[in-house]
Amino acid sequence: MIVLDTHALIWAVSDDVHLGRKARARIEETAQSNHVAVSAITPWEITMLVEKGRLQLGQDVQVWLENSLALPGIYLAPIEPAIAIDSVRLPGDFHADPADRFIIATARYYNAPLMTADNAILSYAKFGNVQVVDAMA
Repeated sequence: MIVLDTHALIWAVSDDVHLGRKARARIEETAQSNHVAVSAITPWEITMLVEKGRLQLGQDVQVWLENSLALPGIYLAPIEPAIAIDSVRLPGDFHADPADRFIIATARYYNAPLMTADNAILSYAKFGNVQVVDAMA
């Protein structure tokens, strides 16, 4: 299993060059067993980015999300109560961005690596608080 950070999902779906060769292979391999998770907060974050003009998808955000989440091997991981609680109680020092906190808590809940290129998350992982896979590798 692997959990995709929001940008990793966007890169994978759009075949963006930022997604590294190893990361892409890991997604494809994991998708074969239907274990590529996307946090339920990710559609909210993508919609926020589109509405703020920071992300363009080339189609309506709802259509893009429905198509992306319908891809083989990808599933939407619900926000379980334990994930919501952990997002507030993350160990150590981490910034207050709610989407990042929910995504990290989702990876922690499933004891799965989080695929990300976010430097704050990659640094946070160095303290053993979450497993990560570098999305740019």
